[in-house]
Amino acid sequence: MASVEMVEIRRGEFRESVHRGHAVICDASGAIVEAWGEPEKVILPRSSSKMIQALPLVESGAADRFGLDTERLALACASHNGAAIHTERVSRWLSDLGLGDDDLRCGPQMPDDRQARKALICSDSAPCQMHNNCSGKHSGFLTLSKHLGGGPEYIDPLHPVQKALKATWEEVTQEPVTGYAIDGCSAPNFASTLHGMARAMASFAAAREGQGTRQDAQFRLVQAMMKHPDLVAGEGRACTNIMRALGGAGVIKTGAEAYFTAILPGKGLGVALKIEDGSTRASNSAIAAILVRLGVLDPEHPAALKHMCPRILNRRGVDAGQLRPVPGAFDA
Repeated sequence: MASVEMVEIRRGEFRESVHRGHAVICDASGAIVEAWGEPEKVILPRSSSKMIQALPLVESGAADRFGLDTERLALACASHNGAAIHTERVSRWLSDLGLGDDDLRCGPQMPDDRQARKALICSDSAPCQMHNNCSGKHSGFLTLSKHLGGGPEYIDPLHPVQKALKATWEEVTQEPVTGYAIDGCSAPNFASTLHGMARAMASFAAAREGQGTRQDAQFRLVQAMMKHPDLVAGEGRACTNIMRALGGAGVIKTGAEAYFTAILPGKGLGVALKIEDGSTRASNSAIAAILVRLGVLDPEHPAALKHMCPRILNRRGVDAGQLRPVPGAFDA
């Protein structure tokens, strides 16, 4: 099946642009509840898969051994803005491990947070690796590596950390890893079908405390993300804004090139979404529309309006158009 039209730009009476994509909703059994486009399409989920990448950290006992609280578990799943609330916590985490910025392998990144960016520019300082949006994930990798007795190159596909991750990935997606690519943070990112990724998210949604090591770990990560949406992304970001709007009904996680996942414990559902052209503006809109369809996001909530159907203003502040879900694309 081909991709389907999901999000459009209307300017005046004209349809100016359209974004096509694929999406899958799975239930706790792994069955497809609903799908758009091609469910079995193999795609790189990028950072939308960080909950899976954090699972070995908790399951192995490393999180408990090194006393990771809910803030650090949320950061392990984060693609953060590099604000002070993120970098200060990552710095303390590394210090508690007896490590520092040089031990990270994610690379430096200018922060997206305006205040942090301004502070660096005004002080004529360069960004460090802790500013990288994936520094929380990499701190988790370093914690797991220390627990496993692995070497410093934890991003090597043959490192014990990545081997543990691959095994976990195959278990929760219920499909073999057929390949990987190197992510923006230098770690391997395993490919998956949208069905497999939605199935994995549904397993997180169905996880309950006290039902074994896997479910305990999944439950803890979801609860940490719901408790700290500001650490998972940052102010102004769709992940943070929409998770706040969900009010404990679930978590969502963006990935580069317009991937999105959602975990909805109350409904026992998992979602995987990919916008074909890689447009984040479209993936923000589409994931919000799916959450509205599923009844967990109020379409009139400011966060829904901001990300699902924002108005387009010109440089004089005049309303010139709108980004919105394609009419009928997500109707029940």
